[in-house]
Amino acid sequence: MTLISADLRALAEKCNAWPFEEARKVLARLGGKPPDKGYVLFETGYGPSGLPHIGTFGEVARTTMVRNAFKLLSDIPTKLVAFSDDMDGLRRVPDNVPNKEIIAPHLGKPLTAIPDPFGTHPSFGQHNNARLKAFLDTFGFEYEFRSATDCYKAGVFDETLKKVLFHYDAIMAVMLPSLGPERRATYSPFLPVHPETGVVMQEPLVRRDAAAATITWIDPDTKKEYTTSILGGACKLQWKVDWAMRWTAFAVDYEMSGKDLIDSVKLSTRICKILGGRPPESFTYELFLDDKGEKISKSKGNGLSVEEWLTYAPPESLALFMYNSPKSAKRLYFDVIPRHVDDYLTFLDKFANEEPAKQLQNPVWHIHAGHPPKPETHLTFGVLLNLATVCQAEDKAVLWGYISRYVPAATPATAPILDCLVGYAIAYYRDFVRPTNRHRLPSDMEKTAFADLIETLEKLPKDATPEAIQFEVYEVGKRHPFADLRAWFQSVYEVLLGQSLGPRMGSFIAVYGIPETVALIKRGIAGDLVKAEPANA
Repeated sequence: MTLISADLRALAEKCNAWPFEEARKVLARLGGKPPDKGYVLFETGYGPSGLPHIGTFGEVARTTMVRNAFKLLSDIPTKLVAFSDDMDGLRRVPDNVPNKEIIAPHLGKPLTAIPDPFGTHPSFGQHNNARLKAFLDTFGFEYEFRSATDCYKAGVFDETLKKVLFHYDAIMAVMLPSLGPERRATYSPFLPVHPETGVVMQEPLVRRDAAAATITWIDPDTKKEYTTSILGGACKLQWKVDWAMRWTAFAVDYEMSGKDLIDSVKLSTRICKILGGRPPESFTYELFLDDKGEKISKSKGNGLSVEEWLTYAPPESLALFMYNSPKSAKRLYFDVIPRHVDDYLTFLDKFANEEPAKQLQNPVWHIHAGHPPKPETHLTFGVLLNLATVCQAEDKAVLWGYISRYVPAATPATAPILDCLVGYAIAYYRDFVRPTNRHRLPSDMEKTAFADLIETLEKLPKDATPEAIQFEVYEVGKRHPFADLRAWFQSVYEVLLGQSLGPRMGSFIAVYGIPETVALIKRGIAGDLVKAEPANA
C-alpha cells in the first residue's frame, strides 16, 4: 500500500516508535525552521583508545534511526558526524592489542602520535579510526568522519577555545565541585601538548593570557616553565569541557550517550551555555553487559566485537539488537544472536502485509530507512542451525540439498539472504553448538514415546505441511506420561539434537524430511547419536 508523502508524514507525527519520538524532540527544538548553519547536525562520539566495539556501532546505528525518522518528519537537511576523540592521551596499554611493547613507551601521548601496534597505519589512533570507518562503510551508514586531531590542528576549534579561556573562571566553578580534593587542586580545562616529549600534560596553570590565547604551566619533572598557545593543536581540553566546546563549535543538535555519562552530560550542558552555545537534544541509553553481567569495556575487549557478531549473523540482526529497548540494560553475548536473527526475519515477513502506520512501528523500517528487502522464504535461522547440527554440516551445499527439496524455487542465486543465513548457521554450529553438544540416551518411557512418534510420522505423507507435522508431534507427547509438553519437547531436543532447546519440530522435520527424521529417531533410541558425538564435543 502506497501513500503520498504528506499522508505518511502525518502518520509519522503520531507514531510512538522511539526514533520518531526522538526526532520530534529535534523538530520542536528548531521551531520548524532550519538552523543558521543550514542543516540539522546529529553527532556520535568515539574514543579510540581501544578497538571499536558494538557499543560504538550501536550509537551510530541508533542515531541514524533518529535521523531517518527526522527525514520523514521534515525536509530540513541533516548531517551525521562521527567524531573521534583521537587527540586524547593514552593512559594504559589496552589488553586486546598485539605488540604491546610498541605502545608502552608512548603512554601519555595523543592516540594519533602513538605507533600502530598492528602495523597498518601511521598511528594507533588512525588504525582504530579506520576500523570504525570500515565497519560503518560496510553497513552503509551515511556519515561524515571528523578527527579531533585534525580539527584542533586545522584551527576549527580556535574561536571556541578562545571563549573557553575567556570564561575560564566560570567553567572552573562548574567543574571543581565535581572533582575530588586531589584532582581539584591540580585541575585545568586545558591540556597542553609538551613541546619536547609530545605528552598530553595535566598540570595546573601558572598564568593565562586570554588576549594572547596562551597558558603557562610547569613541567613537574624538569621544573621548566612553558608558555603554550591554546590554538592550532598545541593544546587540547579535558574531555567534559571538550565535549561542550565541540557542541558549541559545531552547533550540534542531537547526541545520545550511555547511562554512565549522565553526570557528564549535565556538566557539559552547563559549560556549553557558558560558551554561548545551545546544548543538543540528548538521549540516554542503557549499557551493554557481557556474559558475566559486567559492563562492556573497550580496553578489556569483553563482550562481543562487531566482527564477531558478523561472523555468525547478518548486520540487520545487530541493528535489531540496537533498536530494541535502548533504555534497558541488555546482555550482549553470543547466545543472543540466533534469536535476533529470527526476530529480524519475522519482522521482515510482517512488514510486506502491514498498513503504513504499522510499518512505521516495525523495526525493519528503521533498520532499512523505510525500504526493507522483500522476504524470501519462511525458513528460520533456528531451523537452519539445527539442520546443520543434525547433519554436522561444514559445507553449505549439504544444507542446500535439504532446502532445495523443501523449497524447490529457492537457490543461492534467487534467495541470497537465505544463502547468507546458511553460511552463518554453519559457522555458529561449528563454533558454539558442536563443542557443547551432548546427546543423551532416552529413558524406557521416552523410548516408547519415540517409537510412537516414528509410527505417527510414517503414516504422514512426505509432503505434509509443517503445521500438520507439528500437530502430530504434540499429540504424541500428550499420549505419554510426560510432566507436560515442554518436558516432551525437551526430551526430543536432548536425545535427537544434543541440546535442551530447539526449533519448532514441525518446521524442522518438514525441511529435514520425514524419512530422515525417522532414521534420526531410530539412531537416538539405539544410542548411536551418543556414540557418534564429535571428538571435540
